[in-house]
Amino acid sequence: MSRMMITGPMKPGYSEILTAPALEFVAALHEQFHSRRRELLSAREVRRAAIDSGRLPTFKDETRHIREDADWQVAGSAGAPGLEDRRVEITGPVSARMAINALNSPALVWLADLEDATSPTWDNIVGGIGNLTRAVRGRLEYTHPATGKQYRITNPTPPTIVVRPRGWHLPEKHLRWIDDHGTEVSASGALVDFGLFFFHNAEELIASGRGPYFYLAKLEAAREARLWNDVFVFAQDRLGIPQGTVRATVLIETITAAFQMEEILWELREHAAGLNAGRWDYIFSMIKNFRNHREFVLPDRSEVTMTVPFMRAYTELLVQTCHRRGAHAIGGMSAFIPNRSEPEVTENAFAQVRADKRREAAAGFDGSWVAHPDLIPVAQEAFAEVLGERPNQVARQREDVNVSAADLLSMEGISQTPTEAGVRANIRVALGYLNAWLDGTGAVALDNLMEDAATAEISRGQIWQWVHHGVRLADGRKLTRTMVERCLAEELATIRRHPADHYCDAVEIFRETALGEEFQDFLTTPAYLRFLVDRRARVLQAA
Repeated sequence: MSRMMITGPMKPGYSEILTAPALEFVAALHEQFHSRRRELLSAREVRRAAIDSGRLPTFKDETRHIREDADWQVAGSAGAPGLEDRRVEITGPVSARMAINALNSPALVWLADLEDATSPTWDNIVGGIGNLTRAVRGRLEYTHPATGKQYRITNPTPPTIVVRPRGWHLPEKHLRWIDDHGTEVSASGALVDFGLFFFHNAEELIASGRGPYFYLAKLEAAREARLWNDVFVFAQDRLGIPQGTVRATVLIETITAAFQMEEILWELREHAAGLNAGRWDYIFSMIKNFRNHREFVLPDRSEVTMTVPFMRAYTELLVQTCHRRGAHAIGGMSAFIPNRSEPEVTENAFAQVRADKRREAAAGFDGSWVAHPDLIPVAQEAFAEVLGERPNQVARQREDVNVSAADLLSMEGISQTPTEAGVRANIRVALGYLNAWLDGTGAVALDNLMEDAATAEISRGQIWQWVHHGVRLADGRKLTRTMVERCLAEELATIRRHPADHYCDAVEIFRETALGEEFQDFLTTPAYLRFLVDRRARVLQAA
C-alpha cells in the first residue's frame, strides 16, 4: 500500500475493493509496465505526425512473415468456458441496476464497460469494480431510491462477463503510484481497472466455471497488444493462475490497428479470443488520423454506413483474419434503440438492427453487440438464420476476400458534402452526451440512438474537420466557426434546462475540441482532468 496512494475520497464499501493487497498488486503492475506504456503513447504521437506529413498507414514489411505464416493459431475459445458461443453480446456500463439488467438478460455475453459507456468518476470506477465483484459472486442487489423497486440477479445462467478496461491513454488521477525514486505519478486507468478486477475476481471466476475475460480498447498497434499480453502473463504468475487462463478480445477501432490485425492476434496468441469491429471509434479514428487531409473529409455521420468502401473492407478483412487464426469475429453495435412508449420508433429500431445483424451474420461474423435487452431476440434471430445450432462460423474462412491497403483507405463513391442538419445533429449529440457524462453517465439515449464517448468524438471531430477544411454544405454555404456558433446557440436554446445541469461546461468542452485551432486526440482526456477531477476536488475541499 505504501507504493499506491489514494487521493480520492473513501466511501462506504470502498475499503473492500481498495485493500492493501489489491493496491500492492496494482502498484506491481505499474512498476513493471508504466515506462513501456508511456513509450507507446509517445509512439502514437510519432505515428500521427507521420500521417500528417503524408505517410499514410500500410501493412508493415517487417512483420510480413507473421502474416504469411499460415500455421499459427490463437487460443480462441478452447479452454475458455463461456466464450464458445458469442452470437449475442449485450454492452453497457457497470452501474448496479444496468449490471443486473444485463445479467438477467438472455444474452450470452455481457460486455461490462468501464470505458466508453462509463463516465470515469471516482465513484463510477471504484463502485463499478465493487458491482462487478458482487456480480461475479451472484450477490449484486439494487434498490431504486425513488420507487423502492428492488433488483437482483435471478438468471440461473447469466451471461459470461467480459470486462472492458479503459484505454492505455487514460489516467486515473485518484490513485498515485510512487516509484522507487519517490516520484508520484498518476495511475494508468487501464492498469487500475484490470488490476482491481483481476485481483478480486480471477480465482472466483475460474471456480465458477468461467474465467477472467477482457475486451481491449483503443489499441493502435501490435506493440500495444504485446504490452497487454505481458500484463496478462505477469498477473497470472503473480496470483498463481495457469498461463493462458485469461482471454482477450481486441476492438479494432483505429485505422492503424486495422493494418496490424494479424500481428495483434499473434502478440496475444496465447490469450486471444477474437477481434471486434468497433465501428464508431473506427470512424472517429479516420477523422482523427486524416484530419489534415482534405481527401478524407467525411459527410454526415448518418451517411457513413457499414457498406461504404473503407468500412466494408475493414470488416471483411477482420472476419477473414479472425477465422484464419481460429478466433471469433464479433460485430459492432447499431446505435438504434427501441422506445417502449413510441411503437413507430421501436419498429424502426427493430428493422434497422435486424438488417444490420443479418448483414454481419452473412458476412461471416460469429456474433454481435446490442445495447438494449429488447434487441437481443432480434439479433439472436438474425444469427440463428446463419448459424443454426452451431456456436460460431469460424470454419468459414472467407478465402474470397482480398483486401489491399488502398481498400482500407478507399473513399470511392462517398459524398463529402455535409449538411446543416448534420452539423446540428453533431452539436446536439456532443452537448447532450457531454452533459450526461459530466453528471456521471457514460451512455445516454438521444434522438432514439444510444450515444457513448465514441459517437460524441465523431460529432465534435466532424465539426472540427469541416471547419478546418472550409467545406461547403449541400446548400453551397461554406461552414465557418461563426455559422457553428450560431447553430450552437440555437440548438442550446431548444434544450430544456435545469439548475443542476452541466451544459455550460459542455459548451466549453465543445468549443475547445470542435472549434479549437489544434485537434485534440480525445475530448474525454482534458475534460476528465478539468471537470471530473480538478473541479470536483475543489467543490469537496470547499465543502
